[in-house]
Amino acid sequence: MSFSQTSSSSSKHASKHAPAAAPQGPRPFAAMSDVVCGVDVILGTGHISVRDCLKLQRMSVVRLGQSAGSDLEVRVHGVTAATGEVVIVDDSTAIRVTEIAPPPGGENFE
Repeated sequence: MSFSQTSSSSSKHASKHAPAAAPQGPRPFAAMSDVVCGVDVILGTGHISVRDCLKLQRMSVVRLGQSAGSDLEVRVHGVTAATGEVVIVDDSTAIRVTEIAPPPGGENFE
């Protein structure tokens, strides 16, 4: 998976794309900066019974809890990290991050 950053005309998202200030002191995760993480983009979630699951076939419809057009959830190793919207970059489908989720447990590593 590759990442690209595009500029946003919205001032709401401008601060998220601004260069970060020079780090003060040691960087706690510097040793892990090249670790590869699995990323899942969740279109939606729902529930069906095993009976309905066994009946699934081509052209079946499974309703999801999310409304059409809502942001997609980005999970890194199963943990929600951000939300975003689908974009097309060249000939690939990608996601533009619209919001970063707070860290689990309330820690702040900035």
